[in-house]
Amino acid sequence: MEAELAALAGAGASAVVQAMATDTWADVRLRVSELFRRAAADAPAEAAAETPAGAAAAEEPSPAAPPESSDEVTARWQASLRSLLEQHPEAAAELRALCEELTQEAAGEAAGEVADRLSDDSADGPPTGPDSHPVPPVHNSIVGGTQGHVIQAASINSLTFQASSPQSALPDPDGWPRAEDVDPVALGVRPTHRIPGLPALPPYVLRDRDDALIAAVTRAREAGGLVLVLGEPFAGKSRTALEAMAQGLAGFRVFAPARGADLRGLPALLQGRPGRYVLWLDDLDGHLGDAAGGGGGGGLEPRLLSQLTALGVTVLATMREDAYDEHRHAPHGRVLDLATVVELARERSPAERARLAHRAGRAGDPRLVDALCSSGPEGAAAYLTLGPLLWDEWWRARRADRHPRGHALVRAALDLARCGLHGPLPMDLLTKVHEGYPDVTGMDREPLADAREWATERRHGLLRFLVRGTGDTWRVAPFLLEAAERHETLPPVDGRIWRYALAVARTDDTYDYPAIAATAREAFRRAAEAGDSAALHHLGLVAESLGERAEAEEWFRRAANAGRPESAGRLGRILADRGEGKAAEPYLELAAESGDAEAATLLGKLLRERAERWLRAGWKGGNPEAAHLLGDLLLGAGDEDGAVSCYLDAIRTGYAQVAASFATVNYLWGSREVARVWYRRAADAGDRRAAEALLHCFRKEQSAAATDKDFWAHVGDGHPLAAANMGALLELRGQAEDARGWYERAYESGDPYGAFRLAELHKKAGEPAEARAWYRKAAALGHPGAKRALDEEDGTVIV
Repeated sequence: MEAELAALAGAGASAVVQAMATDTWADVRLRVSELFRRAAADAPAEAAAETPAGAAAAEEPSPAAPPESSDEVTARWQASLRSLLEQHPEAAAELRALCEELTQEAAGEAAGEVADRLSDDSADGPPTGPDSHPVPPVHNSIVGGTQGHVIQAASINSLTFQASSPQSALPDPDGWPRAEDVDPVALGVRPTHRIPGLPALPPYVLRDRDDALIAAVTRAREAGGLVLVLGEPFAGKSRTALEAMAQGLAGFRVFAPARGADLRGLPALLQGRPGRYVLWLDDLDGHLGDAAGGGGGGGLEPRLLSQLTALGVTVLATMREDAYDEHRHAPHGRVLDLATVVELARERSPAERARLAHRAGRAGDPRLVDALCSSGPEGAAAYLTLGPLLWDEWWRARRADRHPRGHALVRAALDLARCGLHGPLPMDLLTKVHEGYPDVTGMDREPLADAREWATERRHGLLRFLVRGTGDTWRVAPFLLEAAERHETLPPVDGRIWRYALAVARTDDTYDYPAIAATAREAFRRAAEAGDSAALHHLGLVAESLGERAEAEEWFRRAANAGRPESAGRLGRILADRGEGKAAEPYLELAAESGDAEAATLLGKLLRERAERWLRAGWKGGNPEAAHLLGDLLLGAGDEDGAVSCYLDAIRTGYAQVAASFATVNYLWGSREVARVWYRRAADAGDRRAAEALLHCFRKEQSAAATDKDFWAHVGDGHPLAAANMGALLELRGQAEDARGWYERAYESGDPYGAFRLAELHKKAGEPAEARAWYRKAAALGHPGAKRALDEEDGTVIV
């Protein structure tokens, strides 16, 4: 038996030494080392202590050690193998199988070398020359017995094996984290929104494929191998795989190399270590064969996977479906054939959404609640992980060199949604609102069409900033609205935008106006407490829209006293409507001075009323100037009789300055000669208006052609009353049929006089039904004559 073991040890040593000079040496070395390791692991403690360090025989010689000859190397291997076989006879079968395999490989390589040499020799002949030496013939004879490997050579020179050590660049496995302790974000899980007081990631929600994945990981735990989680981008592959690793590979130490790292040294690094290990390769396409190492061949390939599997290493990886399809049939992708593949869908199934709802309810994590309520076909994982990325993209786009107009369009929809308008909104409204952001600059550099395209395009093929409704209506993506609630960088909604929101909510039954108004009121209260005087005005508007006139008046008063002219105008109107004209005047004047035309008009009316009151007092007191000015006020208001009374009283006192005014009222009454006398008196006294009246009022009637020219000029200039006037001119000339077209044109442009004249024409033609219909149309546009006609027809007494 000892002779047989000695022969086997010699054959094994010869085979190992022969393999040192071939490309298979790395594989042979690992297999022999594994043979020694298993023998040591199976031996009792006392025997293990005596087991020869077979691995030492396989180690590379120290750089400082002198080179060894082939005989010395063979003798060292033979001694180690002999010692192994004596202490562990059961290793003989494995060593014998290794020898037979190496013999076959060596025979094939030798045959190829001989053929090459014969070819070279036949072409070139025997070597000659001063440096050539005759090669003595080599003979070999084998007599009887069973022989192992035979080395046949003319001479064996000294050989030194100093291969590089890839494992030297790999970190010490003792420092690798355990599977249950790894940080998922550090190993490739994309972060979600961070919420103070909550973990970096929301709780994991079970997927339908978890059972299959755990089963695959459990099998790999026992026998090693590659488990690959395959799916679309943002399907949650990394999180799902790491959860399976924490559950199925607890206690394993995890190595997560950088993309493209050289992994060839891993087997030697882990050889003989007592622990269990898992290799984590997120995005496996970055770790495949030559594709990983840039041609260096340091990535995962079948032989390396086999070596790791032999060491009991579990390789857990993720990969995108498109990358899998790309690399599947490439030479560096052959290792994918050896993987146990678990596919993960991006969109959640009904069962998964039910589990998400249950988990969200139990955990109380708002991120899960948001994903449950707002995610769609893109899946909850994509919703959670893309949200922070897209928020950052949108927020940075406000810079002038990015997409400021696109940012502002999205912000308009976002702010209106923050006001409570969650439904789709017309793009015209968003366009109006987006122009008013003072902190967004450079919008003139980006055309509106480009901004709209940027705001509505899909990101990563999944999510948009603006989501289309029906027609040209859009709403902000839910993930932006939910993110806005967590970001302190986004300013509060401006009062200008609240006004737009309240105007929409007041006219759209889709929205609960009182609820939106209540939210607006609270926002304005906070702003007012912070010293924003504009918020005081907005509080007044909200109260006014809700019919709370007393509260509205108080807010407007506070805002007006703080210098807000728009509030002063509102307060002035309230006071004037209540009959407190004198109290309203200072507020209306403040508003009028700031450009409020309505306030200026109302102030003028109030002042005219006051002026009439005091001028009337002066007239009654006998002052002719007061009588004259009061007459002008009354004439302008249509009270011709009252005006004549005032003018006559002034004339009786000899107040000649009343001449032009008295002439005007006589001209209106048709007393042309009387009017001409009084106009001449005033003109001779230097009254320019009287001189112009004499020139224009008493000349010949202008021709029809000149009249036509004037009216057509008004039509050409687009005067809003020109169409109805043209119709009236034609009607006066007896061209009623021609007038109808102009009246209809006037009505269509919004002039109620056109509808009124059509009603009159139908009435003259004996068509009461048609006349009434047109009276109603004219009255609906506010024509007083049409209202009066309808009231008379209904028998209503007009006071």
